[in-house]
Amino acid sequence: MSTINITLNKKQFLKTIERLDESDKLEIYKELKKTLFPNRFEKLLKSTQTEQLSFEEITKEVETVRQSRYDQGKQIQLGNNRQ
Repeated sequence: MSTINITLNKKQFLKTIERLDESDKLEIYKELKKTLFPNRFEKLLKSTQTEQLSFEEITKEVETVRQSRYDQGKQIQLGNNRQ
């Protein structure tokens, strides 16, 4: 298989993509998703890292919220049984 190297600017590249049929565009889209998702996820993780909260503090807060929601659900169920 021989290789051809060409140089396109961004505008030329986008014009070329516009000319592709739908299946080729979908193939390109799938390949882009493979590379974009990990990069975006990594950026999100880096943006949320902090030294101010420990894993234990986060776990405690999650459990507090879960308990609160559970208690509220029990109150709603008790209120519905009285009717």
